[in-house]
Order: sequence, then structure tokens, then C-alpha cells
Amino acid sequence: MAFNISNFASQALKLGGARPTLFKVELNQPLGGLDGGTTLNELSSFHIQATSIPASTIGRIEVPYFGRKISVAGDRVFDIWNVNVLNDEDFAVRKLLEEWHNKINERAANINQFGSSEPRNYKANATVTQYGKDGNPVRKYTFKNMFPLEISAIQLDWNATDTIEAFDVNFSYDWYEIID
Repeated sequence: MAFNISNFASQALKLGGARPTLFKVELNQPLGGLDGGTTLNELSSFHIQATSIPASTIGRIEVPYFGRKISVAGDRVFDIWNVNVLNDEDFAVRKLLEEWHNKINERAANINQFGSSEPRNYKANATVTQYGKDGNPVRKYTFKNMFPLEISAIQLDWNATDTIEAFDVNFSYDWYEIID
């Protein structure tokens, strides 16, 4: 029966639906390292308050033939990955991200500070773990060979009361792997 709510509940949401609040992000640091005692991995799972599981697109190649076109699969393209970071007064996460960003291309001198411009020195991996309502991991996405493209501004405003600062970071990555 098309309009039977019982069928919908038993088939579409038989496990109660995944919750967007049950996740953890773990950011690793690049091989070239970052200064400071605390690592991004130690802080990221507590400070990253929002992210996404990004889209993945397979391109389309149109091949014309006598005025008609057929489509064949093209190359896979990965979207930019964004995280939203909750800022604390010590700016610990932001400091580490700004250092990583600066070491890739120094603000004043326009040089790479990782000792080598090899991508493996400034790239790192990250993992997003989605949890079930029972607290067990149900799916993991590991982003391979990523680096920060943009660290957003932090808006300061005398009218912004009862809130905590946050900022976005956009990462580029080569691909992601899925672990069930």
C-alpha cells in the first residue's frame, strides 16, 4: 500500500535514522610537524563542532554522433571538505592550523617551511567517524593527503552575546576511503 505509515516506519527507518550530531573528527598533523606540545589530533575531536561527508562526483563526457550525444563516465572529482571549529580563548586549534597553513607558504617570505616542498611533508589525513545511537561506530571516512586551503575569518561583534567564536577551515584532499 502506497500511503501506509507502518510500511514506511518498518522499511525506511527500521533503525531509527542516523543522527547528524553523533560524529567525531580526528585531524592528523603533517609529517613535517607542527610546533607546540598539544597536537591537532588531541584537540580536533573536541573543537570541531560541524562538518560534512562531502559529495563525490563522476564527470560526464558527451560524445556526439550524427547530431545526438551519448554520455560516458568521466573522472571522479572530490569537493572541498569543510569543518567548523569552536574557538577557545587559548586559540590552540587555530594556532596549529595557522602554523600549518603558514608553513606551506610563509606569509612574508613566500617560501615553504617544511624543509622540502614534497607534498607528503605538508599533507595529512583526517577521519570522520559516524556513530550509532548505541555509541558504536557505524561508518568512517578517511580523507587522504589533505591540507588547509582556507582558514576563515572570525567575526567580532559587540552585539554577539551568549555565543562562542567559531571559524571554518576548508581542506583539499586527494581522495577518501570508506570503512564500515
